[in-house]
Amino acid sequence: MQYRKDKHGDELSLLGFGCMRFPQKGRGIDLEEAGREIMEAFHAGVNYFDTAYIYPGSEAAIGEIFEKNGIRDQIRIATKLPQYLVNSRASLDRTFGEELSRLRTDHVDYYLMHHLTDVAMWEKLLKIGVLDWIREKKESGAIRNVGFSYHGNTEGFLKILESYDWDICQIQYNYLDETSQAGRDGLKAAAAKGIPVVIMEPLRGGKLVNMLPDEARKAMRESGRDWSPAEWGFRWLYDQPEVTVVLSGMNSLETVRENCRVASAARPGELAEGDFAVLEKVTHAIRAKEKVGCTGCRYCMPCPKGVDIPGAFRCYNAMYIESKSQGRFQYAQTVGLTKEPAFASQCVGCGKCEAHCPQSLPIRSLLKEADRALRPLPYRVGIAVVRKFMFRKAKAR
Repeated sequence: MQYRKDKHGDELSLLGFGCMRFPQKGRGIDLEEAGREIMEAFHAGVNYFDTAYIYPGSEAAIGEIFEKNGIRDQIRIATKLPQYLVNSRASLDRTFGEELSRLRTDHVDYYLMHHLTDVAMWEKLLKIGVLDWIREKKESGAIRNVGFSYHGNTEGFLKILESYDWDICQIQYNYLDETSQAGRDGLKAAAAKGIPVVIMEPLRGGKLVNMLPDEARKAMRESGRDWSPAEWGFRWLYDQPEVTVVLSGMNSLETVRENCRVASAARPGELAEGDFAVLEKVTHAIRAKEKVGCTGCRYCMPCPKGVDIPGAFRCYNAMYIESKSQGRFQYAQTVGLTKEPAFASQCVGCGKCEAHCPQSLPIRSLLKEADRALRPLPYRVGIAVVRKFMFRKAKAR
């Protein structure tokens, strides 16, 4: 296993164990099988285990497994504050206390503000005194490092990155999402500040393995590399020295062994020009199924009315590359759940965006089309309800 260092010089395994998708038994986690997989990864050198308050049964499962095998002091636990459920200082203490109890530990190595999509979510936590709370927990040793996980656009990520002296951050990033969400710009900005970056969704939840077009698979087969689609995805990430840990939601011993093999073999800067050409063909084959030829260059931004134009088109395309439900979910998550909504329906037809689009796309008409597809009535209602819940005024302590 290879290791890359965190902000304070501690070594983290290049492959991290994402603990959201453990094998199931009945209505819960199969603890026996999950334990075998965790220990297989541990013995192969994996020392970073990622969970969250809202992953059903996950914190309790790994707490039991770590305690049973006596490895707590040899691994690093990352878990997350459900900021969308917290509205007072008392709820911070209550939630964190519950997590420590589940994890059967007296400290968390990496504690992340979960699922930030907008700087307003961080500002809400500031208003209820999260900075004093973090300082106290760090001084007591209950929290060793603090960070955030992110699902908004690049601009929002950069603002949050600059707003606090973070120890770590977590972003969605893969060869298909190179220019979306935090993207490569966000990755490099964090690395420039010495902040380690943990990667989630390296294979788009398996879609860069299971949903590749035939042309993409053909390009990989004819590359001369004996790599599976998963290995191509991981090696693209490992090639970048700014990446600290890549999470994988492993749920079989075979997957654990294969992923550990790749994480031990790959080296930064190892990919050749021909390898990038293959991935360009793969990306082109995937995007051939897209509805809109948007490259995510962002020349159309900023929109005077706050529309996230590339975000809308990325989610619209996801409806055709992945599934309708996945595209709509991504739209709700990354465009609809910012404090100031960025819906395509906010477009007033000024045309400023079209004047700057290198692809000469009819952006105004496409935005209307995208919004109709991405927000049918049930989704409009659902997003409105979730927004009301997430952005309600924080209560005083």
